[in-house]
Amino acid sequence: MARIGVISISDGRDHVHARNADFIQSKQDALVQALRNAGHEVVVGDDLVSTNALATSVARKVAAADVDVTVLYYAVWAFPHFTMLASAVTSSPLVLVASTDPTEPGLVGMLAAGGALDQIGRQHTRAWGAPDDAELVEKIGVEATAAAAVKSLRGSTFGRFGGRPMGMNTAVANTDQWQRLFGIDVEEIDQYELVLRAEKADPAEARKAREWIEANAAGVHYDGKRLTPELLERQIRSYLAIRDIIEERNLDFSGIKAQPELTENFATMDVTEAFLNDPYDWNGPKEPHVCATEADMDGALTMQLFKSVANTPVLFADVRHYHADRDIWDLCNSGQHATWYAARSDDPKENLSRVNFYPEVFFFPAGGASVQHIAAPGQMTLGRLTRENGEYRMQLMLGEFESYDEQTNQSLVQQSTPEWPHAFARLDAPGELFLSKFGANHIHAVPGDHRPAVRAVCAQLGIRLDEWSRS
Repeated sequence: MARIGVISISDGRDHVHARNADFIQSKQDALVQALRNAGHEVVVGDDLVSTNALATSVARKVAAADVDVTVLYYAVWAFPHFTMLASAVTSSPLVLVASTDPTEPGLVGMLAAGGALDQIGRQHTRAWGAPDDAELVEKIGVEATAAAAVKSLRGSTFGRFGGRPMGMNTAVANTDQWQRLFGIDVEEIDQYELVLRAEKADPAEARKAREWIEANAAGVHYDGKRLTPELLERQIRSYLAIRDIIEERNLDFSGIKAQPELTENFATMDVTEAFLNDPYDWNGPKEPHVCATEADMDGALTMQLFKSVANTPVLFADVRHYHADRDIWDLCNSGQHATWYAARSDDPKENLSRVNFYPEVFFFPAGGASVQHIAAPGQMTLGRLTRENGEYRMQLMLGEFESYDEQTNQSLVQQSTPEWPHAFARLDAPGELFLSKFGANHIHAVPGDHRPAVRAVCAQLGIRLDEWSRS
């Protein structure tokens, strides 16, 4: 959950503030308790703001606590210049919240303060309601979740292994633009370092991992050529190598080019990428590390935001095929879906029991395993940051992952590449609109409806939102 600052703004006349102080305090206490009950950490201003000096000092102390978002609370009529002074020393996003108790003009105070902020161009969000109103608490929480996601980008480092893959312009972003908009640095790492590290990785660890996969997966389908125990261990050693590089270079998220150098001469990175994105490996639970195949920078950026908003692993996929007769999309990539998506279970064994490791197909002569499964059904938020004429936009929609009887599932996967993972998605967007407007071949998804937080992320970043639905 997020860290939320709460500051109550009052009337600047001494006798009016003295009359209102207990009322303001009671409303503030109720709001703070409601936010804490929702799981948020709350930093409360050390005084009610009734003078210009308090506006500055109280806001500075709350800002010093590194809050994700600052709530300026209006239970009564409040002098607007107190809001202006507080906002001047506050760098976090602002949410102006008004009490709707009709005995005092809290709404008037919020509108006057909001109008003043509008005049100087200071972005903010407004909300109103009783302090314990569930919708109000949820709205504040959404803004705080979005703010935490945006803040997590600033000062982070993206590890880019290799360059542009196969001429794919949408996988490459402007590093200056990333620094300016998101505060992200890009560390360029040659894929040869990954190869060298993989060759030196602990063989006992690789063997332990291979045996764990063999014991728990639905199947490891060795063919003696494209997939052997030695090739699978090479993929695992690649995972061990990149994990060490991530730790040494303090990488927050990453992407691996792979094609064609590694996929033709070393091994595919499917196993490496799948387990980086998973919340576990053979050693137990771990923090998922967002890793995008084909070193897709905007894909990885989308995934990092989605991960922060949803607090789950994030799916990476190609938009492979549209089954118009069923109105479903086959989201299928070359074997790198996190195994967590097979069942979305906290138990790795339950997920892996639905995962097959198949020999790589003809695209990848170096061989290795693709990580194949059909994504478990459920509601999904899908989208991607893309660029139009150099400007970022978030293309966002809701959807459902579906799964069918075994015969239908097999019929569908056989129509594309059965050795790769598949997510059958029914999108809340017309097929013609999607194919005409979507700005990349890769798409990303997280379970649940997280559109409110993604909308807030876009507003806080000043990024255009293209939200699609059938309505």
